[in-house]
Amino acid sequence: RSCLLHSTFTTDTKSRDENKKTVESLYRLSVDVKKIRRLKEWVLLQDVAYVKEIASILQEMGADETTVANILERCPEAILHAPTEINYQRALWQLVCQNEKQLIKLVEQFPESFFTTKYQENQKANILFFQELGLKNNIITRFLTSASSIFHNPVEKNKNVIETLQRNYLSLGGSDANMKIWILKLLSQNPFILLNSPTVIQENLEFLQKNDFTDHEVLQLLSKLKGFIFQLTVTTMQKSLLFSKNVFKCSDQELKQLVLKCPALLYYSVPVLEERLEGLLKEGISVAQIRETPMVLELTTQIVQYRIKKLSALGYDIKSGTLKSLNGTKKDFEVNYGKIQSKKERPIFNPVAPIHIED
Repeated sequence: RSCLLHSTFTTDTKSRDENKKTVESLYRLSVDVKKIRRLKEWVLLQDVAYVKEIASILQEMGADETTVANILERCPEAILHAPTEINYQRALWQLVCQNEKQLIKLVEQFPESFFTTKYQENQKANILFFQELGLKNNIITRFLTSASSIFHNPVEKNKNVIETLQRNYLSLGGSDANMKIWILKLLSQNPFILLNSPTVIQENLEFLQKNDFTDHEVLQLLSKLKGFIFQLTVTTMQKSLLFSKNVFKCSDQELKQLVLKCPALLYYSVPVLEERLEGLLKEGISVAQIRETPMVLELTTQIVQYRIKKLSALGYDIKSGTLKSLNGTKKDFEVNYGKIQSKKERPIFNPVAPIHIED
C-alpha cells in the first residue's frame, strides 16, 4: 500500500527538499521525524500535507498526544490524505465499531488498514453486504484490520463467490437450514476465500469428486481445511496426492482415507511434505508409523524436533511408541506431555494406604 501511495504522491524525490512546514508540524506533535526520514522519507518531500488536520481528526476520535504521534510514526502517509477522505473513512468504520474508543484503538493497532482510502465505495458496499449476510460486527472489524484486501473487491465479486459456495454446499448434500452457519463459519476462519474466482472454486471441488471423494467427504474436507482448498490448484493437489501415494505405497481408496484423516496431504506442496517426511525419518521414525498417524505431517520439522526432545527427556522412546503424543496444537501437546510426566513420576505403591491382612 505504501508503494502505491508513494507512486501516487511523488515524482522525482531526489531533487527535492523536505517540506519545512510538514516537518515543523510533526515536531510540534512530538513525532519522531528521524524515524520517518529513515523509513518513508518520501512523505516529507510532498508539497501538500495535512498534518494538523489529520492530528485534529484523531484527537476528536479520542487519541491523546502519544497515540497521535505513534500513529503518524507508523503510518506517516496518513498526512497525505485530505481530511474529507479520513472523515469518510471514520464514518465507514463507525458502521461496525461499538464506539470511537474502539475505533481509535483499531486505528492505533492497524493504521495502514485505516488509511487505505482508495476503495471507499467498495468498502462501504462490502461492509453492508457482510452485515446483511449475518456476520457480526466484531468479525467485520477483524476483516477490516487483517484482511482489508477483500474490501477492495467490488461487492458483486464477493457476492458471486458467496453464491458459488452456497450453490455447491447444497449440491454436495448440505441442508438449507445449516447453509448460513456453514458459510459464516468458513468466512470467519478464512476471509481470503473471497479473493478466489468462482471458477477456481468449482474446478477444485470437481477435482475432489473425480478422485472418488463422496459429496459428504468433500464437505468434510472443506470444513477441515477452512476453505484453504480454494487457494490451491488442481495441478498442485495432483502432485501432492501422487507423492503421498508413492511414499505410503497405498491404493487409491487407502490414500483417500489418509487424506480424510490428514488433509495436509492434499493442502501442502510436495517440497513441504518432502521436507517434513525427511525430518521425521532422520529422527528414526518409520514410514509405517507416519502412515498410522499422518497428522504428524501438519507439524513443522522444528516443532517435531522440539517435541521429540522433550519426550525423550522423560524416557519416552518415539521410535517404538506411537506418534500420537507428538500431535496436535501446542496446548494438546502440553496436555499429553503432562500426562506422560505424571505417569512417570507416580509412585509404584501408595505408602500411606492401609495394609489389609487376612486372618
